[in-house]
Amino acid sequence: MALTLAHWLYLGGTILIIVTMLFRRNVVVPAIFVTFLVALAYSGSFGMALQSTFRASLVAASSLFDIFLIIAVMTALLRSLKDLGADQKMIVPFQKVMVNGHISYFILIGITYVISLFFWPTPAVPLVGAILIPVAIRAGLPPLGAGIAISLAGQGMALSSDYIIQIAPTLSASAANLDVGMVADRALVLSIITGVIAIGLAYLYLRKKILPPDERHLKNWEKGGIGDTDSEIEADQIKEKGIETKGNQKGKFFAFFVPVSFLFIVGIMIYAKVSGTAEMEGGEGAALVGGAALLLLIAASMTNNMKQSLEQVSNHIISGLVFAFKAMGIVLPIAGFFFLGNDETAGQILGVAEGAPAFLFELILASDHLIPNNGFLAAFGILLIGMITGLDGSGFSGLPLTGALAGPLGSTMGIDPTTLAAIGQMGAIWVGGGTLIAWSSLVAVAGFARVPVMELVRKSLLPVVAGLLIATLFAVLFY
Repeated sequence: MALTLAHWLYLGGTILIIVTMLFRRNVVVPAIFVTFLVALAYSGSFGMALQSTFRASLVAASSLFDIFLIIAVMTALLRSLKDLGADQKMIVPFQKVMVNGHISYFILIGITYVISLFFWPTPAVPLVGAILIPVAIRAGLPPLGAGIAISLAGQGMALSSDYIIQIAPTLSASAANLDVGMVADRALVLSIITGVIAIGLAYLYLRKKILPPDERHLKNWEKGGIGDTDSEIEADQIKEKGIETKGNQKGKFFAFFVPVSFLFIVGIMIYAKVSGTAEMEGGEGAALVGGAALLLLIAASMTNNMKQSLEQVSNHIISGLVFAFKAMGIVLPIAGFFFLGNDETAGQILGVAEGAPAFLFELILASDHLIPNNGFLAAFGILLIGMITGLDGSGFSGLPLTGALAGPLGSTMGIDPTTLAAIGQMGAIWVGGGTLIAWSSLVAVAGFARVPVMELVRKSLLPVVAGLLIATLFAVLFY
């Protein structure tokens, strides 16, 4: 296919944004500027380019608002629990298991992985984030470590295999009429290899930053004091100190009732999954969690002060929304640019009803002939293509493309097409599903951990890429 000036500007903008990120600079201005240039080159109209530049952020906001809203609602709930003193009491039982930051890191990973495997990470993040992140931080795990643990386990390892729900392997297999079960099996193995490598490397980075347990970690985190992930605290200046459990019966009740309520929700989702009565993964599960959080917010506020409850609920929700947009709003212009790579969102941004361009996918299709005629190199080529498709922040949108390429490439280059499809799936979801893309569901993880989302991306980059390369090498050698 013929590439236009708009395609080349989109490619140049993508490279510019990636390089800017690597130099630890803010990428909002480059994203806005190249969005304008791409729209101008495509439409040829200065006015239309201005409108498209604004619509890019608007489309991104509408696509990501559910994530912003769940952050706001859960933050509001935590504020209402804090009024009762229930937030401190709620984490006391978990301290018996999460006794230090090292153990907390792996417990976060295990729980997030199991929940995400059954229901996808979207409902897992608020469940784990609201209850277990405060415990892990009190135990000495840095907030950045909590965010990394949840993203690598949920958005990375669990979602990349999607072994239970199997939407991802179905998308990968259907484009080339491959066996879904075989793609799923190989994706599961590769996801575990990638996850073990990434989680292990991230732990090696974090272990020296893990501190002895102390209540002050939690207090500083709640005030935003630990948001600076580069700050260091001398361990020998911190003494072991237990969390005070004194308080009224109202706080004790909600400290028990809130975790039980969320466990009940997990039970509902498990029942729906096993019985087939309803779909509770992804957005449906997150909506269930969010709805329960709103009712719990009202109940906690009314219990704390009946006369002031109406104002308290409103104030907590406003505070939650302010926090969500203050922490995560920066990703909207960036997401808007990469949404130009998908024809569905590009049509909304450019104001095109039919025949909207898909700059990212068209660039990949135009360059697929550059993949060398060698099975070993083809595997890494598919991995790279999958990672590039993940730049739109979805992770799933590129699976039909990588699956379609896996069929003919595998048959001509002497490598199993199902292996290539699984490799492409790894690249697309590990990148776009929410470990390396700030305009994906990773914003929810960063929001609950209260760390800069771009910092979470930077610290995850090397572990994830190393894991993907090793998993791909394993696939080539043993599949």
